[in-house]
Amino acid sequence: MNSQRDFLLLATLCVTAATPAVAQTAASIPDLSGAWAHSALNALELPLSGPGPVRNTVRMQRGPQAGVGDGDRLVGDHTNPILRPWAAEVVKKAGEFGLAGKGYPTPRNQCWPEQVPFVYGNYGMQILQQPDKVTFLYPFDHQFRQVRLNQPHPAHVTPSWYGDAVGHYEGDMLVVDTVGIKVGPYSMIDWYGTPFTEALHLVERYRLLDYEATTEAIARAAKEHRQIDNPGNGPPADLNYKGKGLQIELTVEDEGAFTMPWSATVTLRRAIEERLELVCADNMQWYPGTYSAVPTASRPDF
Repeated sequence: MNSQRDFLLLATLCVTAATPAVAQTAASIPDLSGAWAHSALNALELPLSGPGPVRNTVRMQRGPQAGVGDGDRLVGDHTNPILRPWAAEVVKKAGEFGLAGKGYPTPRNQCWPEQVPFVYGNYGMQILQQPDKVTFLYPFDHQFRQVRLNQPHPAHVTPSWYGDAVGHYEGDMLVVDTVGIKVGPYSMIDWYGTPFTEALHLVERYRLLDYEATTEAIARAAKEHRQIDNPGNGPPADLNYKGKGLQIELTVEDEGAFTMPWSATVTLRRAIEERLELVCADNMQWYPGTYSAVPTASRPDF
């Protein structure tokens, strides 16, 4: 029995008549499944053109010569024209902590849901493709997302940590549309504190890249973000693998926080097949003298 062939055949048969524009042959559905590794702190890479994400001013000023300590100093560029004034002020205040060499609260160090696209900084993920949905598993704090295939958003979306995500295959890409992402006390787009509102609308396009294009994209990313080899942080990349990589192109719209739509990319390599259990609550002090605000409940939920 060829499970991959059978899955692709079943996926094609399950494409609904309501979405004829995205119907494909079984062979054309991209195989994105398996473990993927990402080794860049902050994760969001610049788009090839157009408005892009908030950047680290320390890396911008020092470029490839920036040292390890510079890469750890997260000082977002609050002058980026995508930011509305109040959002720019939030990024500026977070950057002041970075300039002083101090930590500031993030979803990661406070043990809160990381949400999209912050969760891309999870140093990797595993993708499970099924005929009716795609599931993303992230190693840190057992986080996951599920994307319903070939279905619309409901008329009324109740905000949730990972929002309501629907998707379809379009040519050689998986396109995911997400709305209704809940805003919590530590919610942010990236590691620079860039905020968002509940008007946030994300469109992700997942596609495979050949080995050469993957290598070039990772080299570009290394100029923006410090690269690590993921010891204890997530699935490490298989450096001997010469096959295709995975790239996510993200488009962001949020009139409450941004003056215009903007985009970014994230490039991943095939990971060594291993699952790490990484639990935030095992490390309650992310910087000296400060304990994480681990979510608590006033009553049981069962």
